[in-house]
Amino acid sequence: MRYRIVVALLGLAAGAGAASAQEGKPPRVVRIGLGAEIVPDHVGADGTRWSPMVNFDLKREGRLFEFEAPDESFGFGLIDVGSLEIGPALNLERSRKPSRFPVPVEKVPTTIEAGAFVQLYLADSLRVRGELRRGLGGHDGWISQLSADFVARRGDDYVFSIGPRFTWADSEYQRAYFGVTPALSAASGLATFTPDSGARGIGAATSLTYQFSPKWGIQAYGRFERLIGDAGDSPLIRAFGSRSQISAGLALSYTFTLKKR
Repeated sequence: MRYRIVVALLGLAAGAGAASAQEGKPPRVVRIGLGAEIVPDHVGADGTRWSPMVNFDLKREGRLFEFEAPDESFGFGLIDVGSLEIGPALNLERSRKPSRFPVPVEKVPTTIEAGAFVQLYLADSLRVRGELRRGLGGHDGWISQLSADFVARRGDDYVFSIGPRFTWADSEYQRAYFGVTPALSAASGLATFTPDSGARGIGAATSLTYQFSPKWGIQAYGRFERLIGDAGDSPLIRAFGSRSQISAGLALSYTFTLKKR
């Protein structure tokens, strides 16, 4: 649900144009959610920060809004065969600032992560999804997330989801966020630590969308991840971070129809 405000505006503009250009098709319905969320200050952080929560959904009148998990990357299907969908995935990982630490750690700049996703509905109420993304600048590493979501819904009036998460990262990513270089070791007294590629964390995510009326509703989510493997064993995380990573958000949504001109 994060970092979608630009996508929302572009999608809204495109939807408005398509709604007026495609005669004979049902009009488009837009749902916009605006609120706030609390997220880790950075990967592995002990502290949190507040951030705007923006969500955008688009559908044809008479259809259902497509289910999206709260922690999946922005993407769209290029290959859609029955219950299987494949397409590009794009995520933005916020920076890690040295000012958040009492020791001189290296900055990890804001990272654009680009890659692909594959998702499959094993049943109407069970979806599995995998993402693989590469950092473009910033951490410069590879990261992958596997997820499964049980989805219970009553049309668009009520949509609830819950499911497990597993995250893997390569050594480049792990060293950026969890490594302790000789220079940092000398300055902080922490043991030198060079993590390898492997599991970053396990956890779960849940979400709820509820419509009070045809126009107004709420959107809420919660996510928990426990850092494991080399990420959880990092002296930097043990001393100044947290193995438990928690995110949660709440937004008010408004739904309207784009009328044809």
